Amino acid sequence: MRAGIAALIAAYVLSQFYRAFLAVLTPVLGQDIGASAADLASASGYWFLAFAVMQLPVGFALDRIGPRLTSAIPLAIGGGGGAALFALAEGPAAIQVAMALIGVGCSPVLMGSFYIFARTYAPAVFTTLAGVTIGIGSLGNIGASLPLTMAVDAFGWRTTVWALSIVTFAIAVLLFVLIRDPEKVEGAQKGSLLDLLKMPALWPVLIMMAACYAPAAAIRGLWIGPYYRDVFGADAALIGQASLIMGLAMVAGNFAYGPLERLFKTRKGVILAGNLLTLACFVGLWLMPSLGGWSTLALLAGVGFFGASFPITVAHGRAFIPPHLIGRGVTLLNLFGIAATGLLQLVTGRVHAAVVPEPATAPFTALFALMAVWITVGLAIYVFSQDRTD
Repeated sequence: MRAGIAALIAAYVLSQFYRAFLAVLTPVLGQDIGASAADLASASGYWFLAFAVMQLPVGFALDRIGPRLTSAIPLAIGGGGGAALFALAEGPAAIQVAMALIGVGCSPVLMGSFYIFARTYAPAVFTTLAGVTIGIGSLGNIGASLPLTMAVDAFGWRTTVWALSIVTFAIAVLLFVLIRDPEKVEGAQKGSLLDLLKMPALWPVLIMMAACYAPAAAIRGLWIGPYYRDVFGADAALIGQASLIMGLAMVAGNFAYGPLERLFKTRKGVILAGNLLTLACFVGLWLMPSLGGWSTLALLAGVGFFGASFPITVAHGRAFIPPHLIGRGVTLLNLFGIAATGLLQLVTGRVHAAVVPEPATAPFTALFALMAVWITVGLAIYVFSQDRTD
């Protein structure tokens, strides 16, 4: 089981990489195939939306088939094949289709590990295991920053993405070989997604899932690149460095939330406090978009660190889900988080394109304001949630 979990975490490293690497590739894709920031925002949005749409069939498959085939087959076909199409792209449309395919491929890997945790380990350690998985997986964020910049400079973006396609297919083979499906729940009740949607206690957590992850993912996954390029005149190396620091902050945040839950003996309180601090960072970026230097970088790192409440929010929702619906339950939670991110990316692309860039900060001021409002709405609903710990 441990070898299978290790393979799933390796696959999740790739998932984090793919959702973040467009920020670094923005300049070179613009030069080589004419992809604008709005084109790439749409491509990023399609990754998240395809990922989100797959959550319902993935949840059903986890409960009925198990994580082995559910994880391995989509990653091989969608992930490896999508990366190959990306490497062959001659225009923005091919990039968008490729990103959607990669989103399909990456859709089961995190939920596969969550399913194993929920079915195999004690509920009290779910947040910590989920946080460690996402924290290690967030190394993909790190790889999609300065290391990716160096690889593209050395080998070109097409060769680099071809190599990623091969690595993705190889990890899919490891999933098939190493994962062991947990035993089925004996005497399990019949149930469906509707049973989960009828649970009033789950809805505020689902709304928080939509609010807590999308803004930080949108910035790190795409907008940090155009922001630094257009406002501060940054080259690819500086964008890679800023992306690296924000990515490291996200890794640290994922590891921090589990111990904080145990320290304060509350999930709701920790989630509220973390997202209020994320909101404060976005307000700072909104009001002072041209600060530059360490001040701007600190605010972006704050967004990354405090905005890493995804695993503890999943744990909060999982605490309400019966054992026979664990697969569909965790994927429903993930659906809200990922679908919201995809929708936000599509909206931000249109907002950025619609705002006249005079001064250069104007489009980004609008984006930061939008994200601040997004989090505020989520917090206003989540404050009425029922706290539950294991």
